[in-house]
Amino acid sequence: MEWTSVTDLREKYLSFFESKGHLRLPSFSLVPHGDKSLLLINAGMAPLKKYFTGEEEPPRHRVTTCQKCMRMLDIDSVGITARHGTFFEMLGNFSFGDYFKKEAIPWAWEFLTGVLKMPADLLYPSVYEKDDEAFDIWNKVIGIPAERITRLGKEDNFWEHGSGPCGPCSEIYFDRGEKYGCGKPDCRPGCDCDRFMEVWNNVFTQFNSDGKGNYTELAKKNIDTGMGLERLACVMQGVDNMFEIDSIRKILDHVVALSGKKYGEEHKNDVSIRVITDHIRGTVFLISDGVLPSNEGRGYVLRRLMRRAVSHGKRLGIDGPFLALLCDTVIDENKAGYPELGEKRDYIKKVISLEEERFNSTIDAGLSKLGDVIDETLKAGGTAVSGAEAFKLYDTFGFPLDMTKEIAAGRGLSVDEEEFASLMKAQKERARAARGNISGWSSETLSALDNIPKTVFEGYTGTSSEAKVLAILVDGEEAESVSEGDCTLILDKTPFYGEMGGQVGDSGAIAGEKCSLTVEDTKIRDGVVLHVCTLDDGTVSVGDVVTAAIDEARRAAIKRNHSACHLLQAALRRVLGDHVEQAGSYVDENRVRFDFTHFEGMKESEIRQVENLVNEEILRGLPVETEECSVEEAKKKGAMALFGEKYGSVVRVVEMGDFSMELCGGTHVDNTSKIGLFKILSESSVAAGVRRIEGTTGLGVLRMIDERDGLIADCAKALKAQNPHDVAVRAAGLQEELSAAKKTVEQLNAKLAGGRVDSLLASAKTVGAVRLIAEDLGDMGMDAARSLGDAIRDRGDDVVAVFAIHSGDRLNFTAVCGKDAVAAGAHAGNLLREVSAVTGGRGGGRPDSATSGGRDITKIGDALSAAENVLKSMLK
Repeated sequence: MEWTSVTDLREKYLSFFESKGHLRLPSFSLVPHGDKSLLLINAGMAPLKKYFTGEEEPPRHRVTTCQKCMRMLDIDSVGITARHGTFFEMLGNFSFGDYFKKEAIPWAWEFLTGVLKMPADLLYPSVYEKDDEAFDIWNKVIGIPAERITRLGKEDNFWEHGSGPCGPCSEIYFDRGEKYGCGKPDCRPGCDCDRFMEVWNNVFTQFNSDGKGNYTELAKKNIDTGMGLERLACVMQGVDNMFEIDSIRKILDHVVALSGKKYGEEHKNDVSIRVITDHIRGTVFLISDGVLPSNEGRGYVLRRLMRRAVSHGKRLGIDGPFLALLCDTVIDENKAGYPELGEKRDYIKKVISLEEERFNSTIDAGLSKLGDVIDETLKAGGTAVSGAEAFKLYDTFGFPLDMTKEIAAGRGLSVDEEEFASLMKAQKERARAARGNISGWSSETLSALDNIPKTVFEGYTGTSSEAKVLAILVDGEEAESVSEGDCTLILDKTPFYGEMGGQVGDSGAIAGEKCSLTVEDTKIRDGVVLHVCTLDDGTVSVGDVVTAAIDEARRAAIKRNHSACHLLQAALRRVLGDHVEQAGSYVDENRVRFDFTHFEGMKESEIRQVENLVNEEILRGLPVETEECSVEEAKKKGAMALFGEKYGSVVRVVEMGDFSMELCGGTHVDNTSKIGLFKILSESSVAAGVRRIEGTTGLGVLRMIDERDGLIADCAKALKAQNPHDVAVRAAGLQEELSAAKKTVEQLNAKLAGGRVDSLLASAKTVGAVRLIAEDLGDMGMDAARSLGDAIRDRGDDVVAVFAIHSGDRLNFTAVCGKDAVAAGAHAGNLLREVSAVTGGRGGGRPDSATSGGRDITKIGDALSAAENVLKSMLK
């Protein structure tokens, strides 16, 4: 058995099963496609579930993969032990109704003993206790003595999750030696100690379970092999845990170099080093697969990993941002198996840098706040940080709950997770209520479509079709005919494009001998096109022959916007860089909306440059050509594909001259000149690292020009400008007049305020060695109030003045302290922090001058009254 690198192990496994007739597939994205049951891919077979269930036909009935996986279940244990991790790779060979046990078991043995040269006497197979077939193959075909084959019960060696396909397992264990064992005389595979390490697991899916303990044989039996690459590498490299294998150890060593700590010297440092090592791996792969940091779903998983890593970096004494530095090592160690990491290096590092910078700006304040909360809890004799405080840390400072739990646990406290969960649930419900119902078609409504064939789409080349009505839905129920109201028609063929890929559905009309319908919208589900209609006249029945015709003018406008969207993406990549990827789009007859990955607002010059570039390509009159080919062929040609999108075996490539090439199923103009003109309407932020451009084309640009001409004319009239060209000059003149008037008002207010100095000083109250003025100034302007305060401070070195000013619902405070008052302990900033808090506000400032904001105007009197006691507590 020779030492073998992780990269070589991965390649040897995949090559071996290719030699056995398997199709090698690249790893699927960590983001599941079409599987709402999973947040992230957590097993090698997870992306292949529909092949196992027969819902989809696999590209071949023998497949092998090395799949990226994430499991967050044990995240709290990561680092504390060296056995747990969140990101890992699963090697797998799969049979979908092809070969079974008599092939799978010998191939497993051949790979381990023949290819990897593992000593046969150190390998121990296990079988399900009732699986005599597998036992006989190991014993009679492979030649393993019966006493070396372990029979294990259902709990260990039978794969089953509720009802559905299931079956027995056969595992292969590697004997690491007595030093890893428990010392018990009956120590053998299946023991809880670390001596026997499972390196291979064959799942024989041969039964169907009804979930009640009854099993029937499957007509087509499957093989699902799972083998952790990191675990296999531990055996082949003779190391104790995954943090010691070559590719991960290099990342760990980089963490050690950045921290200046020595690994293996102090447990608490080792924990932090392992946490960072594990989490940066998951971070890099998640971002590569299109996940961006956020507070929900996959984005929260990513944010949680990064923020835990940053927190542990601080514990190690690492100053400043460091995750992007580790990113290079992760990419260099994995790009042989995942070349996309190298291609997206700059993008991945930019996302990491921005998130780390954002977190670093709040973490110190958050740590300080948490420290205060823990101190107060301990002082009060409490045993747990309240859920409300934990939620405030999460909501205000971005602290993940687990970080608060870790730090609290270090001081002997728990966290009220039930209260935290309740507050989090309430926040999500508020957000959901604000969004409204956008769910669209329910599964109940569409269950009637399961047996209907896919609709033939004729809309790429035509605008009308002769079609047959296959089904009618009314309020989610099937109907044989409809004589009034709203309904949904399903036809055997149609020119109507169903909403998909960011393009809205078509509208138009459907007419037959006995009926006339207006098509308001078009949806699509599993290839079946749904025409959402209003019946205008007559009766429509299943089996009717009808003519379906789209609204051609609307379709033409949609095509212009969609084609402009492709040109826009290409232009953005040329102007901003190759890190630009589509993050979402929406195209209708009025506008194009394009979301893309970028990390700062675009400069005005960049917006103009992108807009000009798109219009140049429109004026070039580029031919727009479409072609159907395999995904591999499309990518070789350089076609752009969506992050994490799963494509079928045949894709449609839309090419616009030498400027743009994308995978797209939408409708387009046949020449860019037909777009007419493109105008960017806005550029804005959607989320961290995601920008949005909205634009319009063709007649939409003319409408925009008409609207702006009308607005300019209205402005000219309001400003009494002679003509529209004088609007800017007239507006600048009015601005100067307003500024002069404002200055005059401020000067008059200052004079009026100055006249109050004597009366306010005369009303000052003695508090210790200082004099206090606390006054409600009503709707006096802030500048005038400041001037009044400065005048009082100049007249009295021992004076402290606190003023409230308010107008409508707006409330502010300002305070000043003379130099003798400051020397006596008075502090304007600290004084206002307490005073404004009485009204629900906050603020602060320097010892001699400060301002703050308030909220509840009804509590102004209480706030000013509190000033005396607050001041007393400050004085020396």
